[in-house]
Amino acid sequence: MIRYVVAYSATAFVMVTLDMVWLGVIAKSIYRRGIGHLMAEQANIYAAVLFYLVFALGLMVFAVIPHASAPGWTKTLVSAALFGFFAYATYDLTNLATLNQWPVGVSVLDIAWGSTVSLLSAAAGKAALDRFS
Repeated sequence: MIRYVVAYSATAFVMVTLDMVWLGVIAKSIYRRGIGHLMAEQANIYAAVLFYLVFALGLMVFAVIPHASAPGWTKTLVSAALFGFFAYATYDLTNLATLNQWPVGVSVLDIAWGSTVSLLSAAAGKAALDRFS
């Protein structure tokens, strides 16, 4: 059980860390230009924390744990990238369908980011799980 807690913690830590760099530094100006008119002055910290807790759990359930005993990392990484792709695509394509002036470029970038951050976060979870096996 402790190995799953460690793997979950590693997954969540990497996701939060990378996402903070992404949102706060790398893509901040892109999001401001594209959807700044929709952005809140202050992020809802409770909703953000809940998102990271739930998303990391989703990565564990759908990408890390199912391939815990599999040798290598390919299945874990592909599953994680697909999980991120589908989750972020759901959000972004729904926004494209329902919101005025939601930029296509933001959706494309965000979906690519979701796939990438999911893959990297699950890699940390898989590495922790393998280490504590």
